[in-house]
Amino acid sequence: MFTKILIANRGEIACRIIRTARAMGIKTVAVFSDADQTALHVRMADEAVHIGASAPTASYLDLEKIIDACKSTGAEAVHPGYGFLSENHTFCQRLGEEGIVFIGPPVGAITSMGDKITSKQIADQAGVHTIPGYDGILDNADQAVEKAAEIGYPVMLKATAGGGGKGMRIARNEQECRDGFERAAGEAQSSFGDDRILIEKFIEQPRHIEIQVMADQHGNVVYLGERECSLQRRHQKVIEEAPSPFLTPETRRQMGEQAVMLAQAVDYISAGTVECIVDQEQNFYFLEMNTRLQVEHPITEMVTGYDLVELMIRVAAGEPLPMSQDDIELKGWALECRVYAEDPVRDFFPSTGRVTVYQPPYEDGKSVRLDSGIIEGSEISVYYDPMISKLVTRGEDREEAISSMQDALDEYVIQGVSTNINFLAALVAHPRFQQGDLSTGFIEEEFTDGFRDTETTVDAPDVPIVVAGIVHRLYMDRAARISGQMAGHERRVQDSWVVIVGEEHMSLSVKPFQADCGYRVDYNGSNYRVKTDWQFSQQVFHGTINNQRFCLQVSRQGLGYSICYRGLRIDALVVAPNVAELYRFMPKTAALDLSKLVLAPMPGLLVKLAVEAGDEVKVGQKLAVIEAMKMENVLRAPADGEIANVAVNLGECLTVDQVILEFA
Repeated sequence: MFTKILIANRGEIACRIIRTARAMGIKTVAVFSDADQTALHVRMADEAVHIGASAPTASYLDLEKIIDACKSTGAEAVHPGYGFLSENHTFCQRLGEEGIVFIGPPVGAITSMGDKITSKQIADQAGVHTIPGYDGILDNADQAVEKAAEIGYPVMLKATAGGGGKGMRIARNEQECRDGFERAAGEAQSSFGDDRILIEKFIEQPRHIEIQVMADQHGNVVYLGERECSLQRRHQKVIEEAPSPFLTPETRRQMGEQAVMLAQAVDYISAGTVECIVDQEQNFYFLEMNTRLQVEHPITEMVTGYDLVELMIRVAAGEPLPMSQDDIELKGWALECRVYAEDPVRDFFPSTGRVTVYQPPYEDGKSVRLDSGIIEGSEISVYYDPMISKLVTRGEDREEAISSMQDALDEYVIQGVSTNINFLAALVAHPRFQQGDLSTGFIEEEFTDGFRDTETTVDAPDVPIVVAGIVHRLYMDRAARISGQMAGHERRVQDSWVVIVGEEHMSLSVKPFQADCGYRVDYNGSNYRVKTDWQFSQQVFHGTINNQRFCLQVSRQGLGYSICYRGLRIDALVVAPNVAELYRFMPKTAALDLSKLVLAPMPGLLVKLAVEAGDEVKVGQKLAVIEAMKMENVLRAPADGEIANVAVNLGECLTVDQVILEFA
């Protein structure tokens, strides 16, 4: 067994690998860029080596610097995690030349499966079902349009290298095909250094289901069940679960056996994932094979009991797999939510900055697990992927796993940067999700106008209002106790209040209930008995309402309160009835006129500027492209007009709401 390994990665996956290595008694070496000098993975490792500037190409993608770090620290093996160099066959080959073990598959498997065209040909030969498409590389946008016409719209344009939703576009007509080719190629070049694009038929209303395989150096290959990964946004997975609520045992067996056949066809070793598209009749088609550890591997670990990272390390050290196919049994249900630094209300644009408050949910390792790469004070950089953690829950059945996830999301507090936690909570609470009625188009179909956390529908809409009343009463009771310390100045707190949310005024009363040291709230024709030990400095409100347990996030915002529950956010002002009447006459602040400005919706690098001062533009015309966290974001003209001024320069690093263009 190895005595020291280097983790050629960063963030939550580096931290996760370090934890397993430590449990195995193996010392670890972290590598870090300028932006990651104080990162959590650097603090956790036994040693850390600086490898360059913040940009991935100058650090985490520089394989020679990784190899030099191995030599200087005496690391015998490298675990690449996922992303970066994890599927780079040249890196694997160079490590072998230096006598350093790559904890992953051999060069041949990476090469053949890393190219989507070659992998599809091998899958065909191995008897694995594949998607119809063009068996070659597209030379340009004209050829993309030509082949799309032959295949029939809709089509999928995607990079031959890499994954994670980068370099992928759906096209339903010729214009979308041309534009999609350019954008997919640009993203692929930026993310993987390879702009080759292929095209294939896009399956309508598909499910994205993948099979986890594990193989050793002695010819043993097993599959460890499937993962349902259909809940996606822009081809990026958002919530995964194991097992799938859709597959029959027979389909699961067939998919697993074909995944093993494919692994055997390329002499695969280590952990790998065979991704498939499954239609509504449970016909499945090979999509690609990821020759690495997957982001969503924890849910497989939760339902099988096997540590996949440990298995990878042991297999790389030459040990045989400790189990056969008959030993693998799926027990219970697991969900994983990917927590991203992004703002769902602003079209999911990336968010960067310092994490000022970080309070994770209670983690017991059995029903709740959190793989995180940040702590309070961590800096979320523009240079890397926006995923900052993975929240995983397990239950004896799907309903229990969902319930645990809802509670865990309500308890998960991150402040300083915007996150998608409220959006995840809304997804998990959605009736269609709870029924298991999933497809890769779920989010686009159910959130056609985007996501607004102030408009989320919850199963108990009175609860946030009741809690707003309780929290305010607790503040007032404390103020009365402070005043009462002065003789002759005793103060009685009133019982009647008005909760103002937007334009809506909601009356309620909050009275102490001495029998159980709680409060009684009368609101909306109902009465609620509330008990809580909430304190004013706490970000999470735990309590019971009519003997049912509830958890909400609460923070003071000026004179009011921001309360989050099950994906719903209310900004509430609680005042006396006479104050509420006067509040109706308060003038409203007029919104600034930004109609003639194009602002940067997120921090990022301005990689394209398609217009200049004096140009006439039409609505929908491309104006600029901002690259942020490995994704290209196109800004288009909101209306016809003339460009009066260009306020930025190509290659400039933009901040949120920075003026880019002005219209005449």
